[in-house]
Amino acid sequence: MPQNPPVGPDSIAAAADRLHRAAATGTPAAPVRDLIGRDDVTAAYAVQQRLTAERIRAGARVVGRKIGLTSEAVQRQLGVDRPDFGVLFDDMAYADGSTLPADAVLQPRVEAEIAFVLGADLAEGPLDDAQVRAAVDHAVAAIEICGSRVADWDISFGDTVADNASAGAYVLGTRRVPLAGFDPVAAEMTMTVDGETVSTGTGAACLGDPVNAVVWLARQARDLGEPLRAGQVVLSGALGPMRPVTPGATVHATVTGLGPVSVAFSA
Repeated sequence: MPQNPPVGPDSIAAAADRLHRAAATGTPAAPVRDLIGRDDVTAAYAVQQRLTAERIRAGARVVGRKIGLTSEAVQRQLGVDRPDFGVLFDDMAYADGSTLPADAVLQPRVEAEIAFVLGADLAEGPLDDAQVRAAVDHAVAAIEICGSRVADWDISFGDTVADNASAGAYVLGTRRVPLAGFDPVAAEMTMTVDGETVSTGTGAACLGDPVNAVVWLARQARDLGEPLRAGQVVLSGALGPMRPVTPGATVHATVTGLGPVSVAFSA
């Protein structure tokens, strides 16, 4: 089967510019797959890295990563079959119980997951399960507010990777639990929006074990030249389907063993 030609630098730059303008203006843009293809992993991450560099030049600070598309339910929702990852910046973090401004995230959707905070770098060695577990300082319940700069969430795998894995904002709970006292696989998640249960799941829904997702991420990040570092937050992926939210909504999530976390959206 013939190979598609590599995506050129002009197309990478054009895709990044389209997504940058969408974020800057608050107006979602057309997908970028016309420029970089639906599933060209190298091109998609090149766009993401270009946008990340722009954010850093503008003063943003990288505080971690998010893993996406780890749940079969979310993969079915978006029509993809593999994980991806994006970058977390300091201005994406909100305290438990916060209210997000209406314009903080474009086309927001929420999902509940387990976050891991690293106590050691993941830059050398085999980056296997044992090393990753030893590097985790603690786990904490999290709500991720996903957002898309692509109009109507009309995304392929290439679109969402280029768009920083549809990262928007995140909220961490206040109960910090070492892995020695917590089994991520057995954890059960319930998420409500305005008191109605909208998503449930378990740790097993996240690549069989949320730690597996961190192992995958650690290797991917190192391969791309930006390994995970001590102190960084890793959002390990949804434990159930993500759900859209509207202005004025309040979201609560509970993960057994980690406790509750909540966020509201201004009207």
